[in-house]
Order: sequence, then C-alpha cells, then structure tokens
Amino acid sequence: MNKVILMGRLTRDPEVRYSQGENSLAIARFTLAVDRRFKRQGEQDADFISCVSFGKTAEFAEKYLKQGTKIAITGRIQTGSYTNKEGQKVYTTEVVVEETEFAESKSASSESGYQNTSRPAPTEAIGDGFMNIPDGIDEELPFN
Repeated sequence: MNKVILMGRLTRDPEVRYSQGENSLAIARFTLAVDRRFKRQGEQDADFISCVSFGKTAEFAEKYLKQGTKIAITGRIQTGSYTNKEGQKVYTTEVVVEETEFAESKSASSESGYQNTSRPAPTEAIGDGFMNIPDGIDEELPFN
C-alpha cells in the first residue's frame, strides 16, 4: 500500500500550469514544510516535501492555497528519474496529492503571523452541530 498523510505549511504559493490540448488539465506543484517530531542538535526541524496535484485538486490549490497556509494532505509517493542537460541522471520523489484540507482556521493562521486573506475561512460548527460552508465554493463540493 502506498499512502501518505502529511500536515504542514506551504513554503510559497502553488505553481499552477495547464496541460495543452482539447481537455486541458490543471497541474499544481508546491512544497510543504512538515515539522519533525524530534529534533537532533544541528539538524533542521522540518522536512520540505515536494507535492503535485492534478485536476480539481490542483484547481483548489490555485484558488485557495497561499504561502503559509497550514494544510493536511493525503496521497501517494511517486518516484522517477530523468537525465539533465549535463547528462547526469537525477532521481525525483514527490507526493501526488489526492485530498487537501485546511488544518487551521483563518483566525488561527493570522494569529500565528500568516496572512491568508484571499481564501475563505474554513468551516466552523454552529449551534445545531452542522458546519457552515463558506460562500463561493459550491463548485468544490463533491455532491449536489
């Protein structure tokens, strides 16, 4: 089984491109800074993990994710290789994102010094136990 679950912050805004052709497909690339549970002296305390998403997941990233946004993702690890211009073989490892969720509220992200003003606030529970859905994301819901 190849399943990855990560939570971290985007190191910069996602880079989104669209494939060419009749049915163009959104492709978003971003790096997630994931804190390490244990820190050894002299080592960095986070891992910087390359991620890529496709289709609706990439469109969501383009629309709502910004530098500093704390998200949780699920996906799979994909490895590959290519030969660079100098003729050296380069090996790659990245997470192919299948699901993305906000991992903190908009107010919590602004309190921690991250300003994410262009995305909607995550859903919050109201008195009847249901969650409010922010305006403007109707097209992102998986059901009608």
